[in-house]
Amino acid sequence: MLLHVHADNPNERHIKTVRECLLDGGVIIYPTDTIYGLGCDIFQHKAIEKICRIKHIDPHKAQLSFVCYDLSDLSKYTKNISTPLYRLLKEYLPGPYTFILPASKEVPKILQSKKSTIGLRVPDNNIAREIVQQLEHPILSASLPGEMVEEYTDPELIYENFKNLVDIVVDGGAGGMVPSTIIDCTKEEYEVLRMGAGEWNTVDR
Repeated sequence: MLLHVHADNPNERHIKTVRECLLDGGVIIYPTDTIYGLGCDIFQHKAIEKICRIKHIDPHKAQLSFVCYDLSDLSKYTKNISTPLYRLLKEYLPGPYTFILPASKEVPKILQSKKSTIGLRVPDNNIAREIVQQLEHPILSASLPGEMVEEYTDPELIYENFKNLVDIVVDGGAGGMVPSTIIDCTKEEYEVLRMGAGEWNTVDR
């Protein structure tokens, strides 16, 4: 299904359709504040496995992130967050950043890597955040497979490419071509693993 959703004021009925799909173990493609992503409910194991099959990756080794509505999920899915780090996250989120943080035991076992870390995203995108708010817990997020970046900005082309692999493509308008900036906060000196859409000043970090 290709579902057109207003980017600024998402229709509640449309968001409910997406929520029900996720709770049923569905996989969606949805807009963020950077590129379109693959998403599913973090508690639906078969959906997680399906995303990993689409991307040809092992769930335990995959770099997957949790997309949250705000920082309220931090205390549940992460641990050992210092006050300075919390302030930093609050300064940069919502925004085009993925922060690598220590994972708590609340992270589903299928997603617990040997490193015990989790990527955390709070995208500055109304559709993505409304979906998560209605779901009442994070969604698992991954980038689309392959390198067809220009095709991945157009929801209708995305639908043509993935309609047999996912349940809903949420059309929230044209997507970006630059992914989020990834910052590893599990080390004493935070490390930029990928420079993306978000600006990052390493001075005084």
